[in-house]
Amino acid sequence: MALIYREFLPSDYDAAYSLWDATEGIGLSEADSRANIERFLRHNPGMSFVAVEGEASAGAGGAGGAMAGAVLCGCDGRRGYLHHLAVAPAYRRRGVGRGLTERCLAALSSAGVRKCHIFVIADNVEGKRFWERTGWEERTSLLIMSKDLRPPSP
Repeated sequence: MALIYREFLPSDYDAAYSLWDATEGIGLSEADSRANIERFLRHNPGMSFVAVEGEASAGAGGAGGAMAGAVLCGCDGRRGYLHHLAVAPAYRRRGVGRGLTERCLAALSSAGVRKCHIFVIADNVEGKRFWERTGWEERTSLLIMSKDLRPPSP
């Protein structure tokens, strides 16, 4: 069957989450709940993508064959961000990651965004190699800091 690239739909959540969960170097948290991913997709329409086995017509409802890859992409109006790019082991080294990334970057460019960032877990050696091979540069001048906005537990 052909590999089809299409927009990431809410109905893709279960297959994408399973792929992310099985992929070394992807960090999942409650931020990746179904409700949060659906909110992310609504906030960034047409920017996140999946690659699936199957006929083109099967993609409309998220149905079809095996999930080969998935990526979340969004922007804040100024900068783009890629999250959770994952490719199933059977599809690696076949251009799936590059194909997903190119679609995200084209969507960001169409929205007027001129720079994109990715977050790579520091010890994700394979992920870092992929990004470097595809032309991304490590920014050693930046440090990410986070703050939990939830009230402290009693």
